[in-house]
Amino acid sequence: MAMADNRRRILPYPEDRLPGRCQTLGYAEAVLLTNPKDPQLQGEVDDKYQYSCANMDNRVHGWISFNPPVGFWQITPSDEFRSGGPLKQNLTSHVGPTTLAMFLSSHYAGQDLVPKIRGGESWKKVFGPVYIYLNSAAVSDDPLWLWEDAKIQMMNEVQSWPYYFPASEDFLKSDQRGNISGRLLVLDKYICTDLISANGAYVGLAPPGDAGSWQRECKDYQFWTRADENGFFTIRNVRPGDYNLFAWVPGFVGDYKFVDFMKITPGSYTELGELVYEPPRDGPTLWEIGIPDRSAAEFYAPDPNPQYMNRLFINHPDRFRQYGLWDRYTELYPATDLVYTVGVNDYRKDWFYAQAPRKKEDNTLQGTTWQIKFELSGVVRGSTYKLRVAIASATLAELQVRVNDPNAGRPLFTSGLIGRDNSIARLGIHGIYWLYNVSIPGSLLIDGTNTIYFTQPRCTSPFQGIMYDYIRLEGPPCEGI
Repeated sequence: MAMADNRRRILPYPEDRLPGRCQTLGYAEAVLLTNPKDPQLQGEVDDKYQYSCANMDNRVHGWISFNPPVGFWQITPSDEFRSGGPLKQNLTSHVGPTTLAMFLSSHYAGQDLVPKIRGGESWKKVFGPVYIYLNSAAVSDDPLWLWEDAKIQMMNEVQSWPYYFPASEDFLKSDQRGNISGRLLVLDKYICTDLISANGAYVGLAPPGDAGSWQRECKDYQFWTRADENGFFTIRNVRPGDYNLFAWVPGFVGDYKFVDFMKITPGSYTELGELVYEPPRDGPTLWEIGIPDRSAAEFYAPDPNPQYMNRLFINHPDRFRQYGLWDRYTELYPATDLVYTVGVNDYRKDWFYAQAPRKKEDNTLQGTTWQIKFELSGVVRGSTYKLRVAIASATLAELQVRVNDPNAGRPLFTSGLIGRDNSIARLGIHGIYWLYNVSIPGSLLIDGTNTIYFTQPRCTSPFQGIMYDYIRLEGPPCEGI
């Protein structure tokens, strides 16, 4: 099976997942191979979620037969018909040999991405086409050449989109579509008084809605691109209709939405000029944890339990795709929960990738409370500080925030019950993005050591929890900014 240069491997046979050859783990999709037909795979975990992929990267995946050398590939030239935007994760290939074209799925998102069709509502949507590619090589050739050839074919198909051959009037050709371009800049006066280029921004057209609504949209079409290092972007071959222009910028919190509707007509080319995104900001950064990139990948993902590993992900950028990492929290923090001291700890080593329940000695679960300790001086007690908490994923979880009093009966803030991403169990590192802006009265802070408590109390399942994206504490506003 091959789906990326660093995600290729021999997979088990379907029979290896049957009783007598495997042991089912914490959920049906994950099994420990105890007696596989290929002895090299013995003792490994097989789980289809280990091969999930974000829509924007899900262009080609498939299989290679070594004798004779034959490749079977599914190529998806466009994301326009997939739900949930460019970051939405979907399944690709897994044991079978199975190759999936996922158009609609609630995985890594929840019920928001299940289409709801009201009585009397008419709805239609074109899914695909996807391209099935077969290739072969001489017996003397390296079979992995078939993967390299499939990538070349994929690039050709991307350049050929939209296809000219579909006869359906609902599949629109290039001359029936429109284009839009512009430049996105960022204004954050506490970083720089000048405009900053939105380097690598994700910019897209999606059905009208609130800022960020695109990640929960599943009934219509979306068209996305990445801005260049100077913030310039072009979105081509957009189906006619009314859209909002949305964006988010790596390195900055929040979502951008252009104020006007975008009306795309056949053959149109719209030049928007310079657009400016002002991310949420009240005051200067006092401290921050993580990178605002809608992922928890920068945080500490431990080594897997040696009994439950997939060798592909050893020393791999996607090390979080190992089974059972959530259980390692209890091993690392057997008696007390995580305490993170600003200026002392390193989030890459000391901030666990997911705040999931703790397993007690009797195998029951309990909620957890993490602490962030930090020093302040010159506290302005009559002013307001702002805590920004960006969440990369949540599964039937709740975030409670308390300041300097862990036993306060009522938290300063609670998110309430949020999220159905199930990203912890599905070995993902992000799902639906949430941003909370918590006002902290200066009267709750002191000169000296302060502590913010993050409690996640929900604990009926080991997979309930939160993956954080980024946390920042801002001081009171500065005059003249």
